[in-house]
Amino acid sequence: MDYSARKNIRNKRYSRSKMKSTISISIAVTCILTVSVCTAQPVELEIKKVLENQVAAWNAGDIEGFMLGYWNSDSTVFNSGGALTKGWKEVLARYKKSYATKEIMGQLEFTDLVIRMISPSAAVAMGVWKLYRRKDQPWGRFTLIVENKPEGWRITHDHTSSAQ
Repeated sequence: MDYSARKNIRNKRYSRSKMKSTISISIAVTCILTVSVCTAQPVELEIKKVLENQVAAWNAGDIEGFMLGYWNSDSTVFNSGGALTKGWKEVLARYKKSYATKEIMGQLEFTDLVIRMISPSAAVAMGVWKLYRRKDQPWGRFTLIVENKPEGWRITHDHTSSAQ
């Protein structure tokens, strides 16, 4: 067998080996992406459930129940109307002051919810809030950082704006 014939055989073996490696890597990446997508969905549903529980508590006039969606920590942050409120207790006090009666609270609705995982233990949730009240229907947008804490998924940072 001459040199060029041996070279062709080696090149074919190398090409097959390279193709097998490429296919193996492609399969591995596909498996990892599939697992990531499949595991992300239940987490997003857990976060959505936290927000649904907040809406249910709000609509029942239960601010303390609504606050269960927030991390009970001095590190919790709420930004709205140009004011920064730090700490779970302070956020609760702000809600109680701003929404002293069930009539002022109205009925809450979250729409256009998008949840994006930014790590295995943190997500950004964005959406539109709307209050249905007799005299008005204020609405706006929110962006939340939601983190997986020992007690479950909790809001650690809330930036809410009003469209009015």
